[in-house]
Amino acid sequence: MKVRSLGYIGFGAPDPKQWLDYGVNIIGAMPARAYPGEDWGMPMDPTSGPASAGSGVAPDGSVYLKLDERQWRIGIHPSEDNAGIMYMGFEMACYQDLEEAVKELKEGGVPARMGTAEEARNRSVTGIAISEDPAGNPLEFFYGPTKDYKFVSPYNVEFQTGSLGLGHVNLFVKDLKACEDFYTWVLGFKLSDYIKFGPDLSANFYHCNPRHHTLGLTHVGPVNGIHHMMLEMKNIDQVAQCLERVEAAGIKVTSTLGRHTNDNMLSFYMSSPFGFEVEIGCEGLLVDESWLPSEFCEGDVWGHKGLDPETITESAQQIKQKD
Repeated sequence: MKVRSLGYIGFGAPDPKQWLDYGVNIIGAMPARAYPGEDWGMPMDPTSGPASAGSGVAPDGSVYLKLDERQWRIGIHPSEDNAGIMYMGFEMACYQDLEEAVKELKEGGVPARMGTAEEARNRSVTGIAISEDPAGNPLEFFYGPTKDYKFVSPYNVEFQTGSLGLGHVNLFVKDLKACEDFYTWVLGFKLSDYIKFGPDLSANFYHCNPRHHTLGLTHVGPVNGIHHMMLEMKNIDQVAQCLERVEAAGIKVTSTLGRHTNDNMLSFYMSSPFGFEVEIGCEGLLVDESWLPSEFCEGDVWGHKGLDPETITESAQQIKQKD
């Protein structure tokens, strides 16, 4: 399969508008100029435009955030029951690759189907397919995203996206082997490296483009869920300014500023409004076809106090208690 990147992601939240404030005023994203499926109005007519008027809020209360020239990258949807991942959208190059992906998923014994025109419109893409991974995470495969180009961060943040995708996600998975086999043998991801903290705690990292990893799979016993999402900024100044906004707002910093050993990311971690953490970083490592996977023994060159096996296990247990 020819997955190009993690193109978009959607979460559930009891109050998505809390994520709107968090995404815009803390992270530095922009409300989507139009929500997916919304009528843009007449081209070249300055008096017409989306009815939502750039609020980023859809009629059902969903919130959409913009990080770059794409219409949107992050969606947050009203949900009392699910404060985790509602879908991950992996980008393909064209319709032929999308059709081939569905075929390969079915041949691998994975439920999959081509999406409808309405489902594609609801993501502002040309074509879409629907499936899920062995941990039960809903997956979408798409091609032809909508671009509106006019990204203006309220804090002059520049996100490292493009062909690298929106960033990365790190998932807790109950069955590491089943998930690894799915993402590598079926989806075509490649192992970047891995670390073992003990007999029942390990983390593996996988890439599908030059970003060191688009996906992390962490095994901490019988738990499925999300640990964190990472967004990469252009430089340390933008990361540090974000950290200042976090501290001024009284948001919990779950891991102090530090540099990871494996992907060289200079970053910090913070709580999100609901249920999982967000990593904000810069200077992430890029890999190519010559990259060979390895085991690394320490998670960080320096810093990242608060990110250790004990706190990771605690996060996993909190997810387990909610199930």
